[in-house]
Amino acid sequence: MAHTLPQLPYAFNALEPHIDAQTMEIHSQKHHKAYVDNLNKALDGHPDLQSQDIVTLLRNIKSVPEGIRQAVINNGGGHHNHSLFWEIMGPGAGGEPTGAVADAIKEGFGDFAAFKAKIKDNGLTQFGSGWSWVVYNPTSGKLEAVKLPNQNSPLMDGLVPVLGVDVWEHAYYLKYQNLRAAYLDAWWNTVNWKSVEAKLAAAKAGK
Repeated sequence: MAHTLPQLPYAFNALEPHIDAQTMEIHSQKHHKAYVDNLNKALDGHPDLQSQDIVTLLRNIKSVPEGIRQAVINNGGGHHNHSLFWEIMGPGAGGEPTGAVADAIKEGFGDFAAFKAKIKDNGLTQFGSGWSWVVYNPTSGKLEAVKLPNQNSPLMDGLVPVLGVDVWEHAYYLKYQNLRAAYLDAWWNTVNWKSVEAKLAAAKAGK
């Protein structure tokens, strides 16, 4: 079964002024679509892999034949990373989380300010393209902050992503130019904490 490009759960301009409509349209309809198309191309002729959902495929990346493994990492990671990215953002969002997410942040980072500072630092110090992630570690039972290059997925390391910010230049350059820090600061105004809470609950349940 071919992987497909998900439909955005909001309009291209819904995240303005923090993320502009043109960036959202190009990012989702061009960049993400290319990852989906190239993933399907890489899996062509591998029916056993084609039948797997994207999470299973990435969690078992070492079982993917070496000849196509990097293509699956790049494009499968790009597909899953972006699918999550669209979901954990939304219009009229932002602010501080409450409930289970707030408790998990306090346990893992001390407080929300320290949490935000760590995510920003990881985003700024990720050389070149990549992502700043908040992941659930099934081993420790806690949230952790990690940065990964390119489209590498935390799933490949046994971690479950619950929040991530894309720091590839295509995610912010039209509006913020070279000011990655300004983009990272503004991005918090788009975070849909209800979606993050749902992802954390699923991660804790082993889903």
